[in-house]
Amino acid sequence: MKAVQLPFRSPNLNAHVERLIQSVRKECLDHFIVMGTGHLDYLLAEYIDYHNRQRPHSSLDFATPMSGKPPEARVGLVVAGTIRRHERLGGVIKHYTRMAA
Repeated sequence: MKAVQLPFRSPNLNAHVERLIQSVRKECLDHFIVMGTGHLDYLLAEYIDYHNRQRPHSSLDFATPMSGKPPEARVGLVVAGTIRRHERLGGVIKHYTRMAA
């Protein structure tokens, strides 16, 4: 792997990373006062785990990157069952799932 040096102040050349950084800032870091590198590492690890395992991505037909299933193999919308809320980072990030009926 080789690092490529991008021109200074050219965010459109790296739009995917810029969007991820914006998401991390708005959805996670704006809600905390970071107390050190260990705290920052914990916050980022929790957010990245949420981002890859629970947060739906529109480019993946609202699947998650770590779901392991191609979009055509997923089951359709489930309308029966109770809704369960999962919280991360003290309730800053909330995720809802429907339990099987």
